Amino acid sequence: MSSELTDFQLEIAGVRLGHGTSVPVAAIEGLARPAVRGEVVERPNADGAWIGPDWYEARTLRIDCAVKTPGDPAAAARIVAQLEEAADSPRVRTVGGAVLPLRIKWPGAPVRVLFGRLRKVEPSWEQAAFGWVPLDLEFTAPDTRYYADVEQRAELRLGWLSGGGFTAPVQAPIHVSDGDLSGQNRPGWVTNNGTVDSYPVLRVYGPCANPVITHVETGSRIDLGITVPAGEYVTVDTRPGQRTVTRKGGGTLATTSPLGSFRLPPGRSEIRWTASDPTASARLTVAWRDAFKTLVNPKENLAR
Repeated sequence: MSSELTDFQLEIAGVRLGHGTSVPVAAIEGLARPAVRGEVVERPNADGAWIGPDWYEARTLRIDCAVKTPGDPAAAARIVAQLEEAADSPRVRTVGGAVLPLRIKWPGAPVRVLFGRLRKVEPSWEQAAFGWVPLDLEFTAPDTRYYADVEQRAELRLGWLSGGGFTAPVQAPIHVSDGDLSGQNRPGWVTNNGTVDSYPVLRVYGPCANPVITHVETGSRIDLGITVPAGEYVTVDTRPGQRTVTRKGGGTLATTSPLGSFRLPPGRSEIRWTASDPTASARLTVAWRDAFKTLVNPKENLAR
């Protein structure tokens, strides 16, 4: 379980950095707006220039810190080794798209998370005998968004009318509802409490055939065109850098549906799905995190 963080603290691979820890931080670069790439073309025979679209580069955090364990150089070495192990983990380093979380607690906001890799762990051992090891860290997040610390989940049985149904005795005319005419508790509602689009991880559990998942507000649709046997599942990961469809055992599936367009905009929206299932036991799970443009949401600050 993740540890609690206080203001001006970070956590990478179980190592806490920042105020009140054994790893004080002198400076951090990269928390604000990420760098952009885009063309600036001079206008021929005219003043000024034409500016093309700006696209964000990966967010890179450069952390100037030091391990401070007076009288205990071995403890300092263990902390450095823990960070080096995280950077060198084969499950992250040698797998395309694999990332690890960096948790940040800043004043005026709850804990936010960046997902990326430790690309640099560079200690200076000259003063290690005194329990002081200056340390340069570099963490690169391919997705520039900040995410909520806690993942949200929703589960949808086949047919979003599962909340209602028939009441015996059945008499004509027959009315079927979702059990909540206001729609407030319909199973397909999902809420992104952030300020920018979030991309969910969808998982279809069999038995079912030809599952189709639709985001109602945007009209985005994922048509898998496959059969998922009982006891199996298929994972549709729409997150940037992770956009794949995989079976339970890890096999990759092809799809013509644009996974990058399936997103949860800020606020509440609805997901529906259909499939062929004679047992009525298939289900869909949706997992997502609130997503934010900035480390501190201005609205959160104003509310305090």
